[in-house]
Amino acid sequence: MPTAAEIIATLKLEPLPNEGGFFRQTYVSTPILANGRAAGTAIYFLITPDGFSALHLLETDEIWHFYAGDPVEHVMLDDYFDLNEKHILGSDPTAGQHPQLIVPPHYWQGARLAPGPQTHGWALLGCTMSPGWDEQEFKLGDRDTLIAQFPAWASDIRALTR
Repeated sequence: MPTAAEIIATLKLEPLPNEGGFFRQTYVSTPILANGRAAGTAIYFLITPDGFSALHLLETDEIWHFYAGDPVEHVMLDDYFDLNEKHILGSDPTAGQHPQLIVPPHYWQGARLAPGPQTHGWALLGCTMSPGWDEQEFKLGDRDTLIAQFPAWASDIRALTR
């Protein structure tokens, strides 16, 4: 298996500001919606031990796709319906891993390499959004505010915020 640095170079990934990890946008749909927004977008996303996806909220659906590497722990927090969940993205469905995960709008979400032994030290994923990515709808989570909202998840919140 390649190293994280080799994947970053081969796929031309760049650091993802604020959220963390490495990414490259691979698709922006045409036609564009009436409001000027793309109907859909897709990215590659690489997580390393130091490059997690910090807790953030989006106003649209996001679909995560697992491609290769170590399993990823994904946390979703929602105070409206109290549907707080942790999932493992990975390549082994028989072990309870999900090759795909749908995150509804308005959930706090974050991801990191799953705790435990790691074979590769990275995970390559994809994220698809419909309607497409809009930076104005991205909200980065504040550690203290989220811990006050979700005290039972304080350990995960500390691990997934900067």
